[in-house]
Amino acid sequence: MAERQIAMKFVVLGAGAIGCYIGGRLAHAGEHVTFVGRPRVIDPLAMHGLTVSDLDGFSSHQEGAILRLATSLLEVADRDGAVILLCVKGGATVAAAQEIAQACPPGTTVVSLQNGVDNVARIGAAAPQMKVLAGMVPYNVVMRSAHHVHRATSGSLYIEQSAASEQFAPIFKAAGLPTELSTNMHPVQWGKLLLNLNNPVNALSDMPLQAQLSDRNFRRVLAGLQTEALALLTKAGIAPAKVAAVSPRVLPHLLRLPNWLFTRLAARMLRMDASARSSMWDDLHHGRVTEIDDLCGAVVRLAHAQGTSAPLNQRMCSLIVRHQAGTAATYAAGRGMSGRQLRLAIFK
Repeated sequence: MAERQIAMKFVVLGAGAIGCYIGGRLAHAGEHVTFVGRPRVIDPLAMHGLTVSDLDGFSSHQEGAILRLATSLLEVADRDGAVILLCVKGGATVAAAQEIAQACPPGTTVVSLQNGVDNVARIGAAAPQMKVLAGMVPYNVVMRSAHHVHRATSGSLYIEQSAASEQFAPIFKAAGLPTELSTNMHPVQWGKLLLNLNNPVNALSDMPLQAQLSDRNFRRVLAGLQTEALALLTKAGIAPAKVAAVSPRVLPHLLRLPNWLFTRLAARMLRMDASARSSMWDDLHHGRVTEIDDLCGAVVRLAHAQGTSAPLNQRMCSLIVRHQAGTAATYAAGRGMSGRQLRLAIFK
């Protein structure tokens, strides 16, 4: 039997939950994928392989012996001509881009599959000879173990339209990764960032997403963060795209509804795996640096650019930083804040 011709090569730089899910789906479909990550991520994959599953019933396992694994881009012998799928957290973007600039030839396509609105500019500044494409990942992926990733919510990837993305988008779709191409990713990224403002709310609640969203106090906090951001976006002339079941400008009103009405009207929003939590919860839980500066911090920077402030998002930034430092007075040891505690802390 003739060997399957390799049409494209992909390198997942930042093999965390998102990177392992997207790379795992591509590998399951027979694509040429190399996973690059820290030893704490790569070693379990080498030993146990990679299991990928989702809330729709998909499940696949790739043995460690057949996975292409590395701890740096320089270790990847066949990186030339590969598409780099950048999945690191925002705080690691500059270092990752510098690694790309060192290891990859000019013109390499880099797809930013990261939260926030600033990463494409960061990559471009640190690796100016690369072709950088904006991307947006809509769903939540949880690490069920060090070698098992599970997509817990749904949605389609969005990637900036280009000659390269037009070539690999059909590959993504065939691998079970629904993908939309967009000529204007900035509104898409802001639409996702508005949803991601729930990440710190969920992290501070120390609850699964479904349970947290069932608490009206937590929802009112999220609605406040979103409303503040929406006013700033309007002032800046940015119309955030609809990337979820509900329009960005309708969502805060929906979130503020009483529980009995919210649960009826938001059934699609609440369709998720019961174990789903935000990536920021995972970072706090494991003592890692969070993406708060790329989420609420981006709203604060947008406000400063307009000569004003974003007090609710600024308070959320402060709460996360204080919690990381273990000094938040509202915290009991090892337990999250109640919805009422968080609401009172944000709406001073």
